[in-house]
Amino acid sequence: MARLRASGYSRLMNEDDEKRVAARLARIMAMLCVRNTQLETLHSGLTPVTRTGDYSDVFVVDADGRRIPWSEVSRFDGAEMRQLMQEITNRLYTFHLEANDPKLQATIERWMGAATRWDEPEIDHRMISRRQE
Repeated sequence: MARLRASGYSRLMNEDDEKRVAARLARIMAMLCVRNTQLETLHSGLTPVTRTGDYSDVFVVDADGRRIPWSEVSRFDGAEMRQLMQEITNRLYTFHLEANDPKLQATIERWMGAATRWDEPEIDHRMISRRQE
């Protein structure tokens, strides 16, 4: 989107068009750069059964015998988080630099149908309002 604004294309688009383009980009970038990563591996596996619906009745017992409420269990460790963030960063970088590559364009078109069925994106005001330390 920054390229569109920097190049002057935003002057040719009204606000609705700009939002439509931004939503399309957000969805496909989320699909290709975040969802289709090792996040899928971290997401795979058995999901615990909850009778309450909020998982307050689910606990994990670790090797030391600690009974940890599900809401307090880390689902993956620091090394997995670093690896995931590096993969997402690499994919976002590739998406921005290689968006015009025919192979990437074909991948975008292949996944766009699934991505457009997602909910409409919204502005994340928490991202904007965070103080810069």
